[in-house]
Amino acid sequence: MFGTERMPTYRIFRMKDHVRQSFRWAAHTLGVANVKPRDYVEQERSLEAASPYAAWMDAREGGEPLEVGDLLQADGGALYLYKYVGLEEARWVLPEAKPEAAPGQPAEAGQEQPTPAGAVAQ
Repeated sequence: MFGTERMPTYRIFRMKDHVRQSFRWAAHTLGVANVKPRDYVEQERSLEAASPYAAWMDAREGGEPLEVGDLLQADGGALYLYKYVGLEEARWVLPEAKPEAAPGQPAEAGQEQPTPAGAVAQ
């Protein structure tokens, strides 16, 4: 039947301001961009749209446009980085896990970061 397919949902991740400043001035690179979860804040709002570009338009028309450096993540984990030239493919990169502290050693505080869907260990 026509019209019964569900549109993909896109989660929005906003780049933190201090990271955005250096990103804006960095040279444009080709290929898949590696992005770090610690540089982003996930928004509560998500968008249902037929494509990443449709989600970009919906965000713009909804009064909360994507800014250069922001991310859209599709249901299946596909990640798109918004650049001056449009949306480009990206992937999460996680730092390697640190060895666990020996018994009796204090663990480092504040090291726990949420793991986004589709993250890749660095």
